Amino acid sequence: MSLLKKIDSIQKNFKAELASSIGDSDKINDLHNKYLSRKGILSTLFSELADANSKDKPILGQKINSLRKDIQDQLNSLDSNQISKESSNIDLSLPGDYFAEGNIHPITKVIDDISNIFKNIGFSIFSGNEVEDDFYNFEALNIPKHHPARDMQDTYYLKNDKLLRTHTSASQIHFMEENEPPIKIISPGRVYRNEDISVRSYCLFHQIEGLYVDKNVSFSDLKGVMEYFSKEYFGKDVKVRFRPSYFPFTEPSAEMDIYWGLNSESDYRITKGTGWLEILGCGMVDPEVFKNVKYDSNLTGYAFGIGIERIAMLKYGITDIRLLYEGDIRFLRQF
Repeated sequence: MSLLKKIDSIQKNFKAELASSIGDSDKINDLHNKYLSRKGILSTLFSELADANSKDKPILGQKINSLRKDIQDQLNSLDSNQISKESSNIDLSLPGDYFAEGNIHPITKVIDDISNIFKNIGFSIFSGNEVEDDFYNFEALNIPKHHPARDMQDTYYLKNDKLLRTHTSASQIHFMEENEPPIKIISPGRVYRNEDISVRSYCLFHQIEGLYVDKNVSFSDLKGVMEYFSKEYFGKDVKVRFRPSYFPFTEPSAEMDIYWGLNSESDYRITKGTGWLEILGCGMVDPEVFKNVKYDSNLTGYAFGIGIERIAMLKYGITDIRLLYEGDIRFLRQF
């Protein structure tokens, strides 16, 4: 068959196939692929044109181009009509579909709010590892071998001498190993303890670790920053107090309480009848910790750790910590 007759035959076949495809978008798409794709029928015609007689090439090329344009126009016209027909079947007076909006989880919100307070005074955010080894979680933080925290009853141990971190304090060791002072960071994240699940305790919770290292850092600096945080988060009228405490990686160490009040039966229960509630632990970084990361002995610094769940429960009046992890939509929609 000559190329000219082949062009006429393809044109007739296309018209017949097109007539049987009207109203069917899948068939129209198949026609497009069959005739106009890179390996389609028209591409084959152009390949055959290369072997045609040089005198006939201009006429044949013109006919092939005309056929391609005709096929493109007809297919595009059918596509437009199909879309128009489908659009005309839409009742614009009907109400739209409802898509439920998600809410920020209270734990995430508390972390974001607290992080922003510390970022405003120059702290940067560092993310640590949830899977640690003994050195970063215990030894580098001056926690001795006989310390109860190392016991399997308190810590989740994994294979290959790994464990789930029991505090975000491990993050400060990683950061100090990789960075020279001055250092001013906070490190939010999940931590894990092998505890019985109850109204007040859970096997995982969240902390924000804070660390500031430089020359001539004092306990007064620490108190000033902690009081600033308390007033920014709980309000300018909040009362705070510091009590002596003990942490292996800080010396001296303290716990900071806020005065929650005794205005209800719940307040008596939460504060054990004192009106005061502990919200964080803090202290001056122990020189042994600096020694473990090969820092100069002339440096000083402070560290603090804030329990996020306790803050969230206080702020939102949550009485059962388990509600924060059950994924109950009815509960989460309240925030």
